[in-house]
Amino acid sequence: MTATLVQGPSRTARLSRRGLRSFAASLSLSLLLAGCQLLGNSTSVGVIAPGTLRPGLAEDIGAREHPRVVATYGGVYEDPGAERAVAGVIGRLVEASEDPSQSYRITILNSPAVNAFALPGGYLYVTRGLLALANDTSELAAVLAHEMAHVTSNHAIARQQRAEVTELTNKVLSNVLQESESTRQAILSSQMSFARFSQTQELQADAVGVKTLAKAGYDPFAASRFLKSMADFSAYQNAQNDGSDAPDFLSSHPTTPDRVNLAVREARQFSGPGIGERDQKAYLSQIDGMLFGDDPLEGFVRGRAFLHKALGIGFTVPTGYILENSPEAVLASDGNGTAMRFDGADVSNFDTLTAYMNSGWINGLLPETVRATTIDGIPGVTGAAITQGWSFRIAVLRIGRTGYRFIFASRQPDQAFEQGFKETIESFRQLSPTERARLKSLRIKVVETGPGDTPRKLAIGMSGIEPSRRLEFFSILNSLDPASQIAPGSYVKLVVD
Repeated sequence: MTATLVQGPSRTARLSRRGLRSFAASLSLSLLLAGCQLLGNSTSVGVIAPGTLRPGLAEDIGAREHPRVVATYGGVYEDPGAERAVAGVIGRLVEASEDPSQSYRITILNSPAVNAFALPGGYLYVTRGLLALANDTSELAAVLAHEMAHVTSNHAIARQQRAEVTELTNKVLSNVLQESESTRQAILSSQMSFARFSQTQELQADAVGVKTLAKAGYDPFAASRFLKSMADFSAYQNAQNDGSDAPDFLSSHPTTPDRVNLAVREARQFSGPGIGERDQKAYLSQIDGMLFGDDPLEGFVRGRAFLHKALGIGFTVPTGYILENSPEAVLASDGNGTAMRFDGADVSNFDTLTAYMNSGWINGLLPETVRATTIDGIPGVTGAAITQGWSFRIAVLRIGRTGYRFIFASRQPDQAFEQGFKETIESFRQLSPTERARLKSLRIKVVETGPGDTPRKLAIGMSGIEPSRRLEFFSILNSLDPASQIAPGSYVKLVVD
């Protein structure tokens, strides 16, 4: 949540609309991005037949969508070391790629998410969150080689074309077939065909990427290593969710074990383990000091607490909730069907918060539920709404001309839903000057290990991570066995403030 969005009437009033625009933009971008978030789910599919693209179409699409991508992912991250790490890899990969004449524009995005993707025309993106998870140059090269394969295969445009066909087919089915079960089965079959199409292209990009990696002289086994690191990081993030590991048959990416096995098979065609270049020391030295986690302008997530230094506010969600910060809002989920959104809005044109609550920005508001309240000396108002099968609990707390809004949603509201809403809004408070002064950004710190160092010993010194999860997080961040010894003279990453 960006501070400047709630510091003045002109900006604040646009907060919710900007969020909706970003959401709409993400939907349209999903038809174009060759994205590989965490487990590598890509929206790129298919191979365009020669002669079907007008000259310059790919470049035009990339140029048009680039500003929207940058805005959606928190802007461009500028860091000399990180930029050198990326620039040093791309030249070698281009020479070894299937189309050395293709030019690329690389952007590091200011996002803690572990993500990389491509747009038509050679626009490649990697987040600083992904750079932090990688452990050597070859792993970064594996990611970039994979994304370059999406570009050279015109996957993004092919996916857009296939998506349009699938959407049209589903509309025809819905309009023509009267029997609901027949319609559902036909649409499901169409969707699964689309998913398989995506999976095929994702595996194709994996294979091409490993070949490019090896040809450029990097360790081709880096692709399988990093796929596993991403899977472990994803499992770590989702550990507090419902724990379901049921496969998503409509997922656009193959399962991680399938991709890891393929990456290993492809790598074995070029060399044995440990032969290709990894260059760990140089890579880690380049990301030493890099920002980790939330950008300070968007506030900090510390476990179950959200704290914003510039705005001087904070709140805590109940046990079991997972917080996620973004430039538009703070989101949370309890893994059992309850979702929360926290943002800000300009309320300076309203004499009372009750008048604001009843001003029409909430669909399905139940007027009889609207009540004034006070939280820690801060005036507020609460209410409830029901629309389209969802139940909502809303609170707006006012500091100056800004209304801080909590919106809880559930399809099956129960006592836990009500209690979670109550606990969260009652935790809202203004931070003291001392608390604000103590809030510092998290950074990557690279250290050389000494005799007797273990993952457990090193993990104790990390910041911003719940103490009970530091060992697990340290092990994933450095791709180490938590029970292992670490050879003296090794280099590992810590997260510190």
